[in-house]
Amino acid sequence: MHSRRLRVAVVYGGRSGEHEVSIESAASVISAIDQDKYDVIPLGITHAGAWVIAEPKALLAGDIAPAARVLPSADPAQPALVPLPSSGPDPVAVLEAGVDVVFPLVHGTYGEDGCLQGLFELAGVPCVGAGVLGSAVGMDKIMMKTVFRAHGLPVVDYLPLARTAWERDPSEAFARIEEQIGFPCFVKPSNLGSSVGITRVRRRDDLTDAIQRASEYSARLIVERAVDAREVECGVLGNEAPSASVVGEVIPEREFYDYFAKYHDDHTCFVIPAALDDDVCREVQSLALRAFAAIAGAGMARVDFFIERGTGTLYVNEINTIPGFTAMSVYPRLWAASGVPYPELIDRLIHLALERHADQERNRTRYDA
Repeated sequence: MHSRRLRVAVVYGGRSGEHEVSIESAASVISAIDQDKYDVIPLGITHAGAWVIAEPKALLAGDIAPAARVLPSADPAQPALVPLPSSGPDPVAVLEAGVDVVFPLVHGTYGEDGCLQGLFELAGVPCVGAGVLGSAVGMDKIMMKTVFRAHGLPVVDYLPLARTAWERDPSEAFARIEEQIGFPCFVKPSNLGSSVGITRVRRRDDLTDAIQRASEYSARLIVERAVDAREVECGVLGNEAPSASVVGEVIPEREFYDYFAKYHDDHTCFVIPAALDDDVCREVQSLALRAFAAIAGAGMARVDFFIERGTGTLYVNEINTIPGFTAMSVYPRLWAASGVPYPELIDRLIHLALERHADQERNRTRYDA
């Protein structure tokens, strides 16, 4: 039992197309966290990759000149953060007590994909959410859907596409898409979230622009069959014995639930609980827990589903291992509707990270013959 307040490093920003969304998530978590229990270190990562101790609003405004610069250490014998020469406040006083747990809110590449998780596992610091394996599988849509299929989970037809393969022979790529997927379809970066870089394609003539757009964000692309479907979502919370939240439904006014609809469109409606039969809700919750287990999830995840109109077929769309924590974000709202208010949700996630880390510490790291 800790006799002092736990020191929580909220890591946000990052070298990602979801940089701004991450800043909003961090601001929400920092404002809602129980200050009587936790000392918060706001640890921002600039677009260029510099690590700074700065409040989210300062990083968003680019006002980081006086920020205390730090560097994460991968040495478990040293503090988790090492101060760098800085023109701003001396970070030594901030960091001398170390960090008890990291709360990563870096969405997308270099944050949600296992990179940060690996760094802090090397450093021996507890980290909220999935570990390296779960994060990496959950971030890459191609690998995620491959794992889902291997575990018997229903997924929409998809086709992996390498950027270099398309650049080398566009006509061959187009032929494969027409033959295996058809139109309409979605072209997406394989390893980005928040609907960044996604295009709905209705005909072959639009493929080039869609692939070029997705290729700006990733070398691995995925093409998926577009289904006329309702979109529902379910939250997962826990480690070895996780729980599923109530089910909610996204009702966007736009053609699909894109970046603007997720974060800026006041007309996007999210209904909790979703207007579904009880047996459908139970199936969604069951599949959410199975998806979480399939990728070796931990701590938290939001699982998104399609329910195809006309047939009622249920598909697992994707899993998000660092779901949004903005004021409009679905994950906190799902758990609030399930009886877990926002501050308690943050508290549970921190203690789940400590629990998982304690279990990992039981593993032997040397072999004595």
